[in-house]
Amino acid sequence: MRHLRFSQQGIVFAVFAALFVIFALTLPGFLTTSNMLTLLQSVAVLGILGLAMAIVVIGRGIDISLIAALAVPPGLVFQMVQDGHSLPTSLAAAFVLTVVFGLVNGWLIAYAEVPSLFTTLASGLFLAGLGQAALFKLDVVQWSPGLDGFEHLGQGNLLGIPMPVVMFAVACLAVAFLLRRTRIGAYIYAIGDNPYGARVTGIPTRPIIVLQYVLAALIGFGAGLILAASVNSMPTRIFNSTLIYDVILVVVLGGIGLSGGRGGVVNVIIGTLLIGTMLNGMTIMDVSYSGQNLVKGVVLLVAVIADSFLNPRNEETAQQGDI
Repeated sequence: MRHLRFSQQGIVFAVFAALFVIFALTLPGFLTTSNMLTLLQSVAVLGILGLAMAIVVIGRGIDISLIAALAVPPGLVFQMVQDGHSLPTSLAAAFVLTVVFGLVNGWLIAYAEVPSLFTTLASGLFLAGLGQAALFKLDVVQWSPGLDGFEHLGQGNLLGIPMPVVMFAVACLAVAFLLRRTRIGAYIYAIGDNPYGARVTGIPTRPIIVLQYVLAALIGFGAGLILAASVNSMPTRIFNSTLIYDVILVVVLGGIGLSGGRGGVVNVIIGTLLIGTMLNGMTIMDVSYSGQNLVKGVVLLVAVIADSFLNPRNEETAQQGDI
């Protein structure tokens, strides 16, 4: 190496490596095959959600409604199968619900010009409330015989690798191809870097923004199916958990700038490894749920402050323009 280049991505990877070594040397049972497989399997869903959030954040947005997309459409699949519908019909209905949800989010942000934070906060609350009030009979939608075989998506393995990890790897490849090898990906980076400039050059900014939120909702739906297949049920109250903060942690810690136009799949993988290792270590140390939230809150605050210094918005890049 001709020179040593420090970046947030490199620093976070170094922190992950150091934390992994410390836990391996000090925590009994951490560096075992079963725990490593458990760690990878437990963070696979988090990583997939991180990919969805990354697509939106790179385009200079944020999607707080991801956990609603994770919980409600998969819950609808389980509920419809429980009520006697076939699995393909149930999946199709949930797919349509997810696409409509993403379209509404994208339209409100791109065309009505409502800030993404408030749009997705409100839409997520609406979708979660719709599920609780009209779609589900119980907070935890149980497994039914019509779903037999579907559990392999969350509990099976491929060459000894748990299927959730395999699905995370497939999602990483797909999102990396989208962002780095397609015109749509180039447009997302351009919009995130300078929305006004992207519009002036002829990029269809409004449709691309809508597409971002549709893709995020669909990826969230896929993560929910994997989660539901892993535990043979869909705990729809997961919407009330702190999972969305873990997703934001993965994205920000990994090095995807909140100012938009920067980062990629590698950043999500690094952030997922760090957060997964940290949560696994705290679980082995029997740190309480409240204590874990305290640690995550401090880490998120530090990450956001670091992002404001590493990826500052200047007068030019802060322009939103007529998007």
